[in-house]
Amino acid sequence: MALILTDENYEELVLNSDKPELVDFWAEWCGPCKALTPTIEDIAAEYEGRAVVGKVNVDESPKITRKYGIRNIPTLLYIKNGEVVDKQVGTASKSNLTAKLDALI
Repeated sequence: MALILTDENYEELVLNSDKPELVDFWAEWCGPCKALTPTIEDIAAEYEGRAVVGKVNVDESPKITRKYGIRNIPTLLYIKNGEVVDKQVGTASKSNLTAKLDALI
């Protein structure tokens, strides 16, 4: 299951991680975000122990959302060693998302 990331736990769970991260910025009212949720959950299960996969609700965590300048959702950030190394705006196939994550492992 993807981690629920918030303004309060983001630094601990993502920035301090020694694994690459895939962070999904989403909102409850966003149709494409909801459509992407099963894919994100599948990736979280498949990469457990190898990568951190989490979701940030943009309405509930405005600090993180502002930090990365998120203006469109869904936006997925690929983070390694605390730095954004890749980005996907909008939906994408599972194979495209995992290929980017594989490149970081």
